Amino acid sequence: MSEDLHARLKAYEGRAATTAGAGKDLVNEPMIRHWCEAMGDTNPAYTGPDAIAPPTMLQAWTMGGLSGHTGRSAAQDELFGLLDGAGFTSVVATDCEQEYLRPLRPGDRITFDAVIESVSERKTTKLGTGYFVTTRMDVRADGERAGTHRFRILKYAPAARQKYAPTGRAQLEPQAAKPEPHSKGRRPRPVINRDNAGFWEGVAGHRLLIQRCEGCGALRFPWLPGCNACGSAEWDTVEAGGQGTVYSYVVMHHPPFPAFDPPYAVGLIELAEGVRMVGDVVGVPYDKVRIGMPVQLEFLRVDEELELPVFRGLPGGAG
Repeated sequence: MSEDLHARLKAYEGRAATTAGAGKDLVNEPMIRHWCEAMGDTNPAYTGPDAIAPPTMLQAWTMGGLSGHTGRSAAQDELFGLLDGAGFTSVVATDCEQEYLRPLRPGDRITFDAVIESVSERKTTKLGTGYFVTTRMDVRADGERAGTHRFRILKYAPAARQKYAPTGRAQLEPQAAKPEPHSKGRRPRPVINRDNAGFWEGVAGHRLLIQRCEGCGALRFPWLPGCNACGSAEWDTVEAGGQGTVYSYVVMHHPPFPAFDPPYAVGLIELAEGVRMVGDVVGVPYDKVRIGMPVQLEFLRVDEELELPVFRGLPGGAG
């Protein structure tokens, strides 16, 4: 059965996902500015009369928004429908790859085609068993090839997870099952890799470490393999003092998740050192959090294995 399904899935390789798609907007300075502000990217190449767009914005110019795009084919929907019908109903984005062929500049008109490039054999992961589907998008600027964007997802059937009965014997229950009453569950684990491992080592020692470029001295957060300002790959760290203010915030109401207790406030915190990071705002009611409110760094143990940096609203700062 699985071999027959895989053969049917492989038949979609090479079929068009989007044909003659067109960006809804020309490459433009406001979108570049918003992107750079959100990313904290101050590279001078992205401003001024000779500005280019950050290369990683490649896919942003192709997005269709809530109303979607014309030119979308039925092949991708058919492929996902086939997987859904076989029980692989969950989906998670796994990674993307981008290749840049020429800079994008304000005024460029973006067009693109997308193809279902590959469907993997059936794979078993920690999330469950399923198939990796890779879509390749070829992007053009004023008719000239500008870059390639590959996007890979996993369509999977959620794995069973272990729980322990009063006898101590391991039982299996579906991952999607509702938690037992009063069970808080566990927070999702942070993704730790070679680029950010030092940050999490610092958190384990109750230290909030910020990268500092050894080339130009610029501080940066989140941790990156190279400097946005000068491109240097050499860096060291400085320890944040822990003082900051709420630069922006959202109040999370849904979706419900066993490890969280909505509503709660999540802030974009501007540290005294000048960088910004995201963290829970604690110690004040969620509806009393305000932009500009002073906060102080704390480390919150959320379970037996994980501590996270959070920010406590200071007295008199809730407005």
